[in-house]
Amino acid sequence: MNNYSVPTLQNGSAMIFYKSIFSGRLEFGTPRSYQQVIKMFEHRRENYYKSEVLFEIEDIFIEEEAALDIPRHISQVQDKYWRNTVNLLENIAQYAVAGDLCAWLIEDGKILRESRIEPNSDKSVVRAFLQGRELIDEAGKETEAKEALSRAIQKFEKHSTAYERRGFVNYRLRNYTDAMYDYTKSIDINPRNAYAYFGRAFVHIVEENLQDAITDLKVALKVSIPLQPVYWKIRRRKAECHFKLNETEEGIKDLKLFAKRKFDQDNPNYKWRRKVLFDLGNAYLSIQEFDLARLAFADSMKEDIGSSEISDSELLLFRGMAAQKAGKGSFVEDWKEAAAQGLSLIHISEPTRPRLI
Repeated sequence: MNNYSVPTLQNGSAMIFYKSIFSGRLEFGTPRSYQQVIKMFEHRRENYYKSEVLFEIEDIFIEEEAALDIPRHISQVQDKYWRNTVNLLENIAQYAVAGDLCAWLIEDGKILRESRIEPNSDKSVVRAFLQGRELIDEAGKETEAKEALSRAIQKFEKHSTAYERRGFVNYRLRNYTDAMYDYTKSIDINPRNAYAYFGRAFVHIVEENLQDAITDLKVALKVSIPLQPVYWKIRRRKAECHFKLNETEEGIKDLKLFAKRKFDQDNPNYKWRRKVLFDLGNAYLSIQEFDLARLAFADSMKEDIGSSEISDSELLLFRGMAAQKAGKGSFVEDWKEAAAQGLSLIHISEPTRPRLI
């Protein structure tokens, strides 16, 4: 099952190891709070968990910043060590004022366990941020959300996530100058905030600065992890920017990676698979890779419609177009079936760039 040797216990039973990933940052605000957390971390580590956790104090704490910082830690661990570490980090997170941590336990590419750790205490800065974040999801509550997030920032000026979320609200309100400020401020505070780069790329796109958008999206990919849904959202949007710039082959690289990825139905990227495969087929058409285009359109038909609104009849039309260009007679059957489903065939023409919807 695993590619590494498995040690055994004295009784002969195997010690099973899994791949673990930890990434994130917690801010404790003041030197006093930081020192309290250090003492508690060491006490619980030794007395509750008998040192069966993954990190030492010097591995993850930064005294001069009053923060816990794990850029990206990958190791082979026992399940017990992973759970102990998550429990310990969850406990100390309640003393933080901002930030979050993500943790995964993986076997053969499958996620066995995952956890997102963040402050959820009665601290005023925490309550203001959580209120603002919740209000974002309520229609017509953008002003209230923005006010709550601003309160969080006023109480803790290094709140990278609050700036990023406020940037999203400003973007939604079409306050693009303010959104750009907030996203940039978030990045200045935490250069590993993938969501801030992703959001700022959207502002660049609105302002038709596509090369700047691609630059931000590339950084967002570097600081995110393929286990995160945002990583694949970034891939899809980056491909769209490349297509708009007629950088077709660069866009194809992103869509091919997306197309190979298997998503569970509750993953927000699942609903975009039909659209991505359709765009991939169109991109192949535009560079005259007709067989690859035909296969991409066929794969697109196998996916749920999701957010694409691309009908089977439309896919039959394009698959037929690719087959005709490839010199395959199957295009006749595809077009007959498309017509039977009610699609007009009067505008069959040269392939266009992938639609951006």
